Amino acid sequence: MGECCCAVLRVLVMQAAWALAGVQVRYSVPEEAKAGTVVGRLAQDLGLEAGEAEARRLRLVAQGRRASVEVSGASGALLVSSRLDREELCGKSAPCALRLEVLLERPLRVFHVQLEVTDINDNAPIFPAARKNLSIAESSLPGSRFPLEGASDADIGANAQLSYTLSPSEHFSLEVKSKDEKKSSVFLVLTKSLDRETIPVHRLVLTATDRGRPSLTGTMELVISVLDANDNAPQFNQSVYKVQLPENTAPGTVFFHLTATDKDEGINQEIHYSFSDTVSANLQELFKIDEKSGEIRTAGELDFEDLQSYDLEIEARDKGIPPLSGHCSVELEVLDVNDNAPEVWVTSLSVPVPEDASVGTVVALLSVSDRDSGANGRVRCWVWPAAPFGLEATFAGSYSLVLREALDRERVSEYEVEVRAEDGGAPALGARRGLRVPVSDVNDNAPLFAQAVYTVLARENNAAGAELARLWARDPDEAGNGRVSYSVWEGAAGGVGAAAGSGWRAASSYVSVDAESGRVWALQPLDYEELQVLQFEVRAVDAGEPPLCGNATVQLFVLDENDNAPALLPPAGSAPEAGAVAVVAKIRAVDADSGYNAWLRYELWEPRAKGPFRVGLYSGEVSTARPLDEADGARHTLLIVVRDHGEPARSATATLSVSLLEANEAALAAGSSASSSRSGSRAATNVWLVVAICAVSSLFLLALVLYGASRWAPRAAVLSGPGPTTLVCASEVGSWSYSQRHSRSLCVADGAAKSDLMVFSPNFPPPPPGAAPKDTQPEPSALLHTVSDTALFKSVPFLRLLCSPLLVLSHPLGIHGPCL
Repeated sequence: MGECCCAVLRVLVMQAAWALAGVQVRYSVPEEAKAGTVVGRLAQDLGLEAGEAEARRLRLVAQGRRASVEVSGASGALLVSSRLDREELCGKSAPCALRLEVLLERPLRVFHVQLEVTDINDNAPIFPAARKNLSIAESSLPGSRFPLEGASDADIGANAQLSYTLSPSEHFSLEVKSKDEKKSSVFLVLTKSLDRETIPVHRLVLTATDRGRPSLTGTMELVISVLDANDNAPQFNQSVYKVQLPENTAPGTVFFHLTATDKDEGINQEIHYSFSDTVSANLQELFKIDEKSGEIRTAGELDFEDLQSYDLEIEARDKGIPPLSGHCSVELEVLDVNDNAPEVWVTSLSVPVPEDASVGTVVALLSVSDRDSGANGRVRCWVWPAAPFGLEATFAGSYSLVLREALDRERVSEYEVEVRAEDGGAPALGARRGLRVPVSDVNDNAPLFAQAVYTVLARENNAAGAELARLWARDPDEAGNGRVSYSVWEGAAGGVGAAAGSGWRAASSYVSVDAESGRVWALQPLDYEELQVLQFEVRAVDAGEPPLCGNATVQLFVLDENDNAPALLPPAGSAPEAGAVAVVAKIRAVDADSGYNAWLRYELWEPRAKGPFRVGLYSGEVSTARPLDEADGARHTLLIVVRDHGEPARSATATLSVSLLEANEAALAAGSSASSSRSGSRAATNVWLVVAICAVSSLFLLALVLYGASRWAPRAAVLSGPGPTTLVCASEVGSWSYSQRHSRSLCVADGAAKSDLMVFSPNFPPPPPGAAPKDTQPEPSALLHTVSDTALFKSVPFLRLLCSPLLVLSHPLGIHGPCL
């Protein structure tokens, strides 16, 4: 039990130490290791429990070049994924260390792993050429040395340390001088005087062997031609020259002047300078030497980050026959200047960012580097603009872009962030990396109608399916969160319509709302005589999760059309005395419409010739036009037409038969009529008494409602427009009253009472100057007008009052609300 506790304590201490130190793990693996080779137990070394590596998505982050290793998701081990070639990855650099970043989620953590690829002896020494041709004068003295180009080995360490052997020869031997652990010079030494006549050509084999296990070898054939004549070679005053040169040296700059001497005279003393065969073609393109003067100049651009030093082997050859040569080495050291700007790489980017993301959320991981060295390679970083994101350093050269402030997609839907880096050189160099960070939407805005209350005016007898209005609600969210659907909300208290004589009915039986467009459709033709006002609510719901909604109230006013012809009632009249001008009868008619459509006029259609009778234009009374006499005949048939003032006008016809009686017969008829009239008058008196009581009660209730409406209803602008609001009422005697602020009851004698129609002038905006007359009035349409006001018409009760033959004035009608 004690050992278990100690082990747990050690793991906890190790994890805490890793958290404080930045967590860096080091592994090594030999190159050419097979795919699947386990490099190390990464999850275990990071202190993760079994299964935690897969649950938290332990993975490598790419660093710009192929790492050839991967993390096993199941075991959390670091495995070789492809061929590892140390020479391809690091060249001659030692040690070959790969820097890897390991990412662990929930919570997000970054670990740094250093993987060292160790060298194996997989490369044999290679000479520049399979055969080397040399020309040596036979006058050369024993001890003369001739430089040879050594072999190269791509490996490092002991695997690249070479030893040389020469095939047996009595005239030549091999001398190897090591400049340092990495460089060595090979010379062919003449040990015995040459005799061209005896042996004109010597063929030797130079073998290079490395120190790897097992060792590998490379060979080059030496073909030595023995020449005659010139026996003094040019000589330099020293064998090695050292030069320093800044990397920003311009091409064509002369940086060294060589001088060699030759003790011979004449043509054997003239010297020709050149690079020796050991200098590669790339170096000969980068540097040039003047054949006559020995000046060495740059021909290309130097780069400290690519190569820090150059070794130039120079040959001075005379023009003797055979020519002799001397050799020296120019060692050039390149000095660093601040010529590399910092580099910014995005290693991981988590976008889009939800607008409700918490402060501190990691948005991106960045890596910053500078190829220069010293102060030229020290980099500082920051983010612009400073809000709402910031940078946090996680390790040397690694940064996290984190959220510093709360986001709001409706205010800013996308951010253009720029990460800036600047080194410490003089002058300083900088770099910028732009990031596009979109913000994803969450459903935090409910649909909002442009108006709280919509007032719609629609004519009756509209077609089923006609468009009455179009509502629109704005939702600033996007996609499903901003996709709005509309419906009639039956749950609203005002979602009912007042129907004359049929009680209350649900608004959904009259109208429907298109779920996508918000258009309000009529489900059936509207009938003003059945329904004058319909109030309902429309709900807009978005498709977010959870869904949000908004409501608007629609008040639909039905406008009357002349769709009812006048209806005739039984006429009332008495027989006139002969020779007297009197009322013969009264034509009674009623029109179910209102306003102008219910304003009736009476015309005598037949006989058309001037006769003894006439009809009151608006009263409908049939009276004698002159005193009657026996010449007028005993019986008369009158055809009377009753018309309304609608467009088009509707009419009804009545036929009245009039019989002329003698005076005594008229008196007898009058007596019987009087007795029947007295009995009828008593019944009529009772009826009018009930009507009067109902009228007084209605006026009292109406006064109470108007008082409450004027006291508590919100005050608003009076509904107005280009034309006056005209209310029309017809009286029994045919008189008309016009008012903008009153509603009257239309009454006819002995007929059913009905409410008058309020005729609204639609509140269209005034026409622009110079508009054509036809543009001043809107086209007839089912969709008339829309007004928004929460108090509109709420304080106006629509009452059907019983009335007497007298003209009864109802309460003043106050219509409030802003006009669109």
